[in-house]
Amino acid sequence: MSDILMREMESLSISSMKAGGSGDGVRSFLLVDEQENLQVRDESEFLDRLGCADVAGVKVLSIFGNTGDGKSHTLNHILFNGETMFYTSKSPSSCTVGVWAAFNPTLSLVALDTEGLLGAAANQNQRMRLLLKVLAVSDIVVYRTRAERLHNDMFHFLSSASGAYLKHFTPELRALSSRCGLDVPLSCLGPAVIVFQETTHTQLLGHDSKAAGHADTLLQKRFHDLNLGTEAFSSVQYVGTQTITPPTDYNKLLEAVGQQVKNTHTRSPRQPGIVFRALEALSDRFCGELADDKMTLYSFFPDEYFTCSAVCLSCNIRCKKGMNHLRDRVPHMADGLCQFTHQYSNKVLICKKCYEGGREVIVVPKTSASSENPWLGLAKYAWSGYVLECASCGVIYRSRQYWMGNQDPESSVVRSEIKHVWEGSDNFLSNHQNAAQRVLDGMNYMIQSVSEYSTGPTKAVTAWLTDQVAPPYWRANTEITACHGCQKLFEESDRKHHCRSCGEGFCHPCSSHRMPVPERGWGSSPVRVCQTCYRQGGAADTSTMGFVKDVARPDYWVPDHSITQCHQCSKAFTATMSKHHCRACGQGVCGQCSTHMKAVPSRGWDHPVRVCDSCYARTDSL
Repeated sequence: MSDILMREMESLSISSMKAGGSGDGVRSFLLVDEQENLQVRDESEFLDRLGCADVAGVKVLSIFGNTGDGKSHTLNHILFNGETMFYTSKSPSSCTVGVWAAFNPTLSLVALDTEGLLGAAANQNQRMRLLLKVLAVSDIVVYRTRAERLHNDMFHFLSSASGAYLKHFTPELRALSSRCGLDVPLSCLGPAVIVFQETTHTQLLGHDSKAAGHADTLLQKRFHDLNLGTEAFSSVQYVGTQTITPPTDYNKLLEAVGQQVKNTHTRSPRQPGIVFRALEALSDRFCGELADDKMTLYSFFPDEYFTCSAVCLSCNIRCKKGMNHLRDRVPHMADGLCQFTHQYSNKVLICKKCYEGGREVIVVPKTSASSENPWLGLAKYAWSGYVLECASCGVIYRSRQYWMGNQDPESSVVRSEIKHVWEGSDNFLSNHQNAAQRVLDGMNYMIQSVSEYSTGPTKAVTAWLTDQVAPPYWRANTEITACHGCQKLFEESDRKHHCRSCGEGFCHPCSSHRMPVPERGWGSSPVRVCQTCYRQGGAADTSTMGFVKDVARPDYWVPDHSITQCHQCSKAFTATMSKHHCRACGQGVCGQCSTHMKAVPSRGWDHPVRVCDSCYARTDSL
């Protein structure tokens, strides 16, 4: 019963000390918790809790090792004369969770105690990333082990840490001075590593030679034999002690630490506030949840710990940039080729002449050149097709420039490239399929001007432009003078409708039925047909302009059936409300939220077209 009571009391003592940050004789404090969150508000609190606000320069020592190997006990003895600065416990569970800090005024050394490796941590990935952040701000790293023989895990851990430090942390630390306002540059070399081994029965490394540095040479040879590198570390040193009868002799370790503190060849003491700012910057940069199913196996520090978690929506390749790189206005990037996906239209055209000259200029199919007015541009479009215009070279291609023998642009003036697509980024520049919608927008722009004079010209322009994009089997509007069914002559104000099956022109009563016409390429949805063709099945109503809009709609527009409310004011659409598309972002908006007109050259519209209020308010070029 007494044993159970003692264990319960010890458990309560551990939890209270670690949660509160202090206990009887415990003067360290929790600096970073197991979720990688800093536990001090700012630099001033960091200095106050360490008690080093008046110290000119400090170095940082951190300790690593497996759970239960006595890391906290080691720090207490080599830095604080055996005083319980960092809490220790006989409990089988880890007594250190997160990162704890204390200050040694004699050596001007900030000591960081870390959670042990191989412990039963709930968030193993975040713990490993936290350990590397601690290593990155350290000048001296002690790897503490009680293994009778040095295990391969230790060598792999240190080598992985070295590789990850060079790949992910060195660029960040170099940029730290300018980004965080540091006035002392950080060395590009990593910390000095001391491997401290304590054995009971096994002789120490290099015991058979009295030559100075022989044990260090054997340690480096072990790394070499395992094909592992330690290039990031300024030095790797071995210190061993054999404890047959306790207590442990820490004199050699203390001597090695003292030498590294005095060594200023690679890393000099720095203001203690810089230590906090460096850790704060790394914590801000490398943060966020880490999914176990996306981790690289068999690595202590996989790239996923430190790289952007975004993946290409088209090919599922991961971004190779560092975490939170968008804050620095650095776009997503990925190695390898992407694959084309119709959903994202991620194929772009690049001017071949500019590309050969070392520049990448993306060209977009348009109805007219930027130097042409909308009327002339639309007339040219009807005659000579869409235009490819390079910002440097001008118009480089017209799809119907000659009566015959027109070459495909990709075989002559442009090269195609498949781009990666990232979540939250704008969809890619429109392709040839957008040209028809741009005709309609150009037509609307013209009609708005013409309608100020009379209804006749408006209908004439509508009929002419509809003929340009109509299927080949449709009878031209200019040839339709009477309804093909009842022979009623069309007045100027009458609307002409085309049967999707036979292509003839009809009045509304003679073409008010609907049925599927898959043989004409209309799919399985019901479309307008005349009474004669309807005898084969179907029913309902639509318009010629409705057909043209459905066929011409760009890929980046949100489909009408997916639009239930205005993207700007969130007003729900009713059966009587018109849905409008912003030509810049493609979202569905109501009429009140899309009253402005603005050119959108990135989408191929050089003349003013409908845009939503948000896009109209943007100061950059659309």
